[in-house]
Amino acid sequence: MRVIDARGMHFRELNEQVYALVQQGETNIVLKNVLGHRYIADNLRGDNIKIEIQGVPGNDLAAFMDGPTIIVNGNGQDGIANTMNSGKVVIKGNSGDALSYGMRGGRLYIKGTAGYRVGIHMKGIESHFPVVIVGRSAGAFFGEYLAGGILMVLGLNKPKDEPILRDYIATGMHGGVIYIRSRDIKEEQIGREVSIFDIDEEDIRYMAPYLKEYAADFDFDFDEIMQGDFVKLMPVSTRPYGKLYVY
Repeated sequence: MRVIDARGMHFRELNEQVYALVQQGETNIVLKNVLGHRYIADNLRGDNIKIEIQGVPGNDLAAFMDGPTIIVNGNGQDGIANTMNSGKVVIKGNSGDALSYGMRGGRLYIKGTAGYRVGIHMKGIESHFPVVIVGRSAGAFFGEYLAGGILMVLGLNKPKDEPILRDYIATGMHGGVIYIRSRDIKEEQIGREVSIFDIDEEDIRYMAPYLKEYAADFDFDFDEIMQGDFVKLMPVSTRPYGKLYVY
């Protein structure tokens, strides 16, 4: 294991040191005193690489990442997992806006809250698809233009007066699925392209492996999570804007 103290370090220098260690064959790296350092692990490749971050990383953590595991022992900022290909990011606090934009694979697990515009343009193909789980609640435009993958929000440790999701949920969604561990979702909150459905046994089998992993990462009770009252959002059209085109 190698430790880098990021205190007072420019984000470019920090990232250069991380990439240099990876090129030398290091697979277990700890970053201490991280405070707003941007672009950590961007485009980093390697399934056996693990980076533990102590502090608060800056924007675009794990953008274009392909394989590594990132553990953040604190909060995250905006743009986490931007266009990520594969790997895993675990945020043990809260996170910012525009998470998993265009994400194409891997898992992003957040213990607390997420900001606005989570999962915009997320997409997947065959067995290569992204999974994002938010533990508590998230802001507006959740799953906007979602094209593939799984989004979940669980409402864990949420005050009763805090909405699990804000407005404009799944606007323009045309693929993938959104699971919400609450029935407090109104038709006027969701896009016209989707409908609210009850889950079935197939959905439970689909969700369970990711929720087991999520519960283990944050020391939650998996059985308690599964006892929640889930609904799902699915698109009613794979081409919601087809009538706006000239072909």
